[in-house]
Amino acid sequence: MKVLLLKDVKGTGKAGEVKEVKDGYGKNFLISKGLALHATEEVIANYKEEQKIIAAQEAEEIAEAKALAEKINSTKLTIKHQIGANGHLIGSVTNKEISEALKEEFDIDIDKKVISLVDKIKAVGIFEADCKLGHAVHATLKVDVIGA
Repeated sequence: MKVLLLKDVKGTGKAGEVKEVKDGYGKNFLISKGLALHATEEVIANYKEEQKIIAAQEAEEIAEAKALAEKINSTKLTIKHQIGANGHLIGSVTNKEISEALKEEFDIDIDKKVISLVDKIKAVGIFEADCKLGHAVHATLKVDVIGA
């Protein structure tokens, strides 16, 4: 019996491969658990068509992420923060503040979880924040912290 594997199966093959397996293993395990489909020409054609659609969506997401990375790389964000008597910030500048300031100032909407700071921002100056935009696309945001 020929089956089209939908998921990786240890000892059998990887997702997308057409494999020849014993009838009982194919029907009772692979197909019943949703790991494979009976490999007819129609099923294989549908699977290939779905893979083309998925690849096109992924390429579109990568293009959007790269465009957003270019926009972020060319952006210098200015954040006003309260300063204490010794010249240091009261508290620190957080990922959430950076995310909100980007949305407010430049209409760039990114989640605070994708922004990573090398060191905590506890002083006035220019700092860099790394933004992980997915699909191995990174952007570096320059953050200028000034006293309010």
